[in-house]
This record gives sequence, C-alpha cells and structure tokens, in this order.
Amino acid sequence: MRTIDAEQIRARIAAENGWWKERDRVHEHYDSLYPRAYLDPFMKLVEEKTVRRAIVLMGPRRVGKTVLIHHAIKKLIDIHKIDPSHLVYFSVDHPLFSSMGLEQMLQAYSDESEIDYHKESVFAFFDEIQYLKDWEVHLKSLSDSYPNLKLVVSGSAGAALRLKSIESGAGRFTDFYLPPLMFSEYLHLCGDEDLVLFNENNRDYQTRDINRLNEQFLGYINFGGYPEALSSEEIQADPGRYIKADIIDKVLLRDLPSLYGIGDIQDLNRLFTMLAFNTSNEISIDELSRDSGIAKNTIKKYLEYLEAAFLIKQVHRLDRTAHRFQRAATFKVYLTNPSTRAALFAPINDQHDDIGSLVENAVFTQWFHWSGHLHYARWKTGEVDLVQLNPELKVEQAVEVKWSDRYPDHPQELKAIMSFCRANNLDQAFVTTKTILKDVVHQGLKLRFIPASLYCYGLGDILRGIFRFRHKHSLG
Repeated sequence: MRTIDAEQIRARIAAENGWWKERDRVHEHYDSLYPRAYLDPFMKLVEEKTVRRAIVLMGPRRVGKTVLIHHAIKKLIDIHKIDPSHLVYFSVDHPLFSSMGLEQMLQAYSDESEIDYHKESVFAFFDEIQYLKDWEVHLKSLSDSYPNLKLVVSGSAGAALRLKSIESGAGRFTDFYLPPLMFSEYLHLCGDEDLVLFNENNRDYQTRDINRLNEQFLGYINFGGYPEALSSEEIQADPGRYIKADIIDKVLLRDLPSLYGIGDIQDLNRLFTMLAFNTSNEISIDELSRDSGIAKNTIKKYLEYLEAAFLIKQVHRLDRTAHRFQRAATFKVYLTNPSTRAALFAPINDQHDDIGSLVENAVFTQWFHWSGHLHYARWKTGEVDLVQLNPELKVEQAVEVKWSDRYPDHPQELKAIMSFCRANNLDQAFVTTKTILKDVVHQGLKLRFIPASLYCYGLGDILRGIFRFRHKHSLG
C-alpha cells in the first residue's frame, strides 16, 4: 500500500497558502465576505509582538472563525506589508495533518517556503485545533521557544479549548471568543442599516420604519446567526437542511462525542431538542429528567457539554433583592443563536405563540456579547426577564421583554419590574415593545419603552462602536 509522503503534505500546505505565489489569492473568496465587528480587536492581538502570547480563537461552528483568520491575513499583507511567505495557515482537521504535531507542521512549512521559523518572524494560524491531541502542550512549547513566532489557533469546542488554555497557557495564551451575529451586523449585511439612526441630542436610537425593522428582526430570529444564511435563499427556504444538518448535527453527532466520550448520542440530541423548544422558559433538572427519561447527573453533564459547544447558555435566578439562591432548583436556558430553533422546528411569524420567547432569546443573545453577569429575577409575586449586574454584582440594569404595545398606556400593570427597581435603588428600567418608543414616568420610576428590534440593534451597535459616541449610550 502506498503511504502519504512529505511531498503530499507540503503540496497541501502550499495549496492552503496561495498568497505565497500570488499576493491576491487571499482576496479571491474572502474579499466578498463581510468582516465581522470583531476583526479590529482580533487584529490588535495578532499584531501584538511585544507580549509573547498565543491567541486561542473560539466560537460556535460557522460563525466566521476561518473567515476572521483570512481577513487578518489579508490585513497583515495589505496594511502591515508583511511578506506573504511569512504567513502560514493550516486546516488542522484535514486528514493529512491528523498524525502531526504543531512543530512537524511548521517544519513542513519551512521546507516548502524556505522560511526558518526558528529565527525569522512568522505568523502561524492553526484552524480547528481541537482535533490535535495535546495541542496545548505543543502550543506552550512553541510559544516559549520561539519569540519571533506569532501563534493563533482556533476551534469550535469551547470547554475543551478554554480548560486547556487555562491549565497549560496561564500567562501564555489569550482567549478570544467569536459569537454568532448581532442584530446590528445582520442589518448591515442586509443593506438596511439606514433604517436606524442615533439621535445625538437625545442620545437615543430611532428608526425610520419600525415595520420594516421588525421584518428584518424576524428574519434575524429565523435565520440571522450564521453569516452564510443571509446570502442564500436556499438556506432560508430550508434552514433545517443547512443549519441543523451542517452545524447542529456535526456538534451533537461528531464534536461532543469525540471530545467527551459521549456514548448515547440519541439522549443528547433529545435533550437539546427539548431545550431549544423551551428556550427562555424556566426549567429544572427534575423536570428535564422526568420528561426526557435521562438521569439527573447525566443531564448536568450534557448541559455542561452543550454550553461548552456554544449551543446554549444557562442563566441563573435571583430574588427580588438581586441575591442568588443558595439552592436554586430552577434556571433558564437560552440558545446562543435564536435561529437554531427555526432550524430544528420551523420559522415563525410575528403572531406565533412562541414569538415572545424568541424575542426574549434574541435580547439575551445581544447581551451575551456584552456581559457575563446576566440573570433573571423571580420571586413569589413577580418576575423580571433580564437583570444585568456590574462587576461588583450590583444591579446595573433591569429589562422586561414584551412583544406588545399595550404597556406604555398601562404602566401600572408592570408591578414586578417596578417592585424590583425600588428594591435595588434603580431610577429607570427598560421595557421592550413591538413598535412604540417613548418614556413614561410612573410612581417616580422612568420606564423607557423601546421596540425590541431597536433595543437589540442598539446593544450591538454600541458594541461595534461605529458612531462617534464611543462610550455606552442609553442602552448600556
């Protein structure tokens, strides 16, 4: 039987790095793709040479990690004038590299390019690193040994990457998370960003056409987390075929079982489907175990794995005074990408029974880009959908998510959020609506009513920082 020789490996590396021979080869496909809002902060880490740290780029499948890497390579060539031959990219999950370590790959690169990475300045990008055994040990060794070597690795298995990064890369690795699209990015990609403007006098977001903005918001909820879905009518017509088969199933059937040794894939799949159907609803381990027939300890592990794969986010409960429960039996699970639900079941319209839950999920999705201190509050007589805590764990903001225009005229019905604000010394709260934008003062509390679509856009836009006001505006 013929064996794969070094020449085949070198040929593969040359094929993946076409910019060595033709400077514009890196532009061919990626020039037409929208740069994520995260490109600039990612580039700052890539460009940093004085601090010897490898970068661990992580995020869900198909949110643009590979595209981000190639946009970074393009910038290094075009803006920073780096010699293209000093930039090398590896698809680690390619079968040719399955039995190779990082240093072996780099040596093959040196043999092909005639660049000595031991001595010369080289930027090396390793994509889908989680499939390489003991990658963190190799990365640490390379980072320690070669000060001229800038190392970037990427992967879709969050917990595995993050845990190994913390254990082996303390002080040597920098984690960088690329999440699904924000609504502001989605609107930009659709060419409809002019629907929203920022009023600098009022320091607030407004829309030229709330009905059109809501149409796009519904599109975001159904299809919007994955950049590829925006430009494909075929994907939007059948999101299950693309998002479920190409993204969700690969995580559930391949990534998690291979990384964590999960034996019963059917149980994992069934649990995730239940969680997706109940996104934004309060649940408990006992309920999940009873309804799924899966043991409680197994469910706890599966929740950890699903969160590690960036499919879900667990949000924990506070009481009326914003304190955590010592033994909280209930919690909420949100999809990190609301369009996952449409892929598993079917796209929804704005009259669907579950529109309220998915609007709430979309609001949380924007906040996941901002803050890790997210909770909901629930006590015997009331509930507040979203509570953001500051680093000192004091309440920064309270939000009630509605898909209704009833409440601006009936603020007295919002007893729970008013009670919560009084208990936590807040002088204002946000309440989302379907179409109404106005401020109402009721019993000394300022209620900022804002369409959910506009609220989600504003959060993402503030994060992107595209307006002249670089600090947090009235939504932050």
